[in-house]
Parts: sequence; structure tokens; C-alpha cells
Amino acid sequence: MSSIWENKQTISGHIASPIDLPRHVAIIMDGNGRWALKKGLPRTEGHKAGVEKIRMISKVLGEAGVKFVTIYAFSTENWSRPKSEVLGIMGILEEVIETETERLHQNGVRIIHLGRSDRLAKKLRTSVNHAQELTKHNQSMTLCIAFDYGGRAEILRAIKQIMADGISRKEIGETLLNKYLYTHNIPDPDLIIRTGGEKRLSNFLLWQSAYSELYFTPVHWPDLEPKQIIEALNEFASRRRRFGSLEKDF
Repeated sequence: MSSIWENKQTISGHIASPIDLPRHVAIIMDGNGRWALKKGLPRTEGHKAGVEKIRMISKVLGEAGVKFVTIYAFSTENWSRPKSEVLGIMGILEEVIETETERLHQNGVRIIHLGRSDRLAKKLRTSVNHAQELTKHNQSMTLCIAFDYGGRAEILRAIKQIMADGISRKEIGETLLNKYLYTHNIPDPDLIIRTGGEKRLSNFLLWQSAYSELYFTPVHWPDLEPKQIIEALNEFASRRRRFGSLEKDF
């Protein structure tokens, strides 16, 4: 399969042809803390640098024509990190929502929170709800922020809600279960990118990633540049996706 990139200048240096592009790119933004420690900085400084990178990478993906981007910002397991780091991450999220929501809204970006909200501080929860309500009709791109999110917890939550709704066993199938997931209006990710050198999903979109293409890079998230995103998208374009079939390609 040929490269998806054409010689048209943009922030990333090139822009993609719509052919062979993933519709939905999900990103495990790993390496913030290690990036900071390598520079002799507190881990929270790595998370701040990671936020700056979200803005640029989202712009690159948007210009390439990707319609859905999901970022793994805080997992259900991350609560076990040092209290100072958790509080720092919460403060960063609150600041980002306050400063970025209007800009994203003006650019036609829809914001969706994936995960629990009941454990967030009241002010932060209010800001998250406001961002979702303000941008809910936007159509240029959907930015999903997985915060206090865990794939197993999501599936368990869906099963418990199905039981609470009294749905009979014979009615339960994949389509029904999908309706109870946080991502019920979002297509499954075509491509999952993980930075930082680890090669695992870490409880991220476990149900939705059944046929996702995986791309791993050793680059820490704050060091990621547009050229690495280009490499990931070109790698995706070169793969042959059969979704279990031997009869035809998709």
C-alpha cells in the first residue's frame, strides 16, 4: 500500500490523503514522568509538558483528516500514585479545561469525557460537564478524554447497568453492550499509539480494541513530534486489515 502523505505544507510538513487513514486514533500518552525525571524535574512538570503536546498532536491529526481522537489521560489505577502527583494532574486538567474549551469550541471540536466523574472534585466535574455541553454539536473532530477510566471497570459498569435495567439474557449481545459503554456513540479505534516504550494496552479500551492496529514508539510523550505521528499513520496505511477474514481485505 502506498504512502498516504502528499507534498502539501501544514504544521506537520505534510497532509494526508483521505485514503487509508484511520478514522479514530487513540493514544496512550506514556512517559511524562520519566521525561521529567531525566531532566531533573518533578513528575508534574512532565504532565504539564504532556498537555502542551496534546494541542499540537491533535492539530496534526485533525489536519490529516482523523475525525476521532481519544487520549488516555488518567487511569483508574493512577489513583495509587503519590498524592502530590495526583493533585498535580487534577490541577492541570482543571486549568486545561478552563483555558482550552473555548478555543476547541471555536475550532468545531466536540469534547467527550470517558470514565467516572463521581470521584472528581465538584468544580472540576462542573467544568467537564460544561465543556461537553458547550461542544456537543461540533463536528470537525471529536476529542475523547479518558480520565479516571479503566477498560475492565467500564465493562463491569455496563454489565451491572444491563442487569439493573432488567434486560433478559436473550436480548444481550454485542450491539446492546456497546450501548452501555462510555464510547457508545464513538467508532472503535482503528489505530492505538503508545509512546514511552512499553508494549501493552494497560486497561485501555479493552472491548473496543479487538481489531485495532497497535503502534508502539520508544519516544516519551512530551518528546513526540509530528514526524512520529506521520510514521504511525503511514505504518497504519501499509497494513492489510482483514478483521479475521481470509476472503477479502478491508
